[in-house]
Amino acid sequence: MSRHSLLQAALILFGVVFCLVYPLAMVWPSGWAWHEGPPASSQYFMMIVGIYATLGVFLIRAARDPAAHRSLIEFTIWSSLVHALIMTAQSFGAPGHMGHMLGDVPALLLVTLVLGVLLYGDRRAAMA
Repeated sequence: MSRHSLLQAALILFGVVFCLVYPLAMVWPSGWAWHEGPPASSQYFMMIVGIYATLGVFLIRAARDPAAHRSLIEFTIWSSLVHALIMTAQSFGAPGHMGHMLGDVPALLLVTLVLGVLLYGDRRAAMA
């Protein structure tokens, strides 16, 4: 399978997962939600769900032509890394939030790693 095909598959997979943040928080709240109670009880969480669901839809659309959507993919890589780093620090500082170290933090780092390797891997090969 080519790097391009793998990138397309990763964009679809991660796009679908981003669209499923709400159900993930219902099934595993300690790994995906930052508040007590049902997911819809937090305005902050619902805002994040809206942002990630929108990003998910656009990642799925970007899979058709990743080169034309490079800036969106780069935004996804770098914002996921920053989000994961902030959440890591917050997990250690907030009692009862270490579940994020097994839930959304590794998920965001996986997005960063996979999309980063698939998007930037060709650049390294071309430079050699």
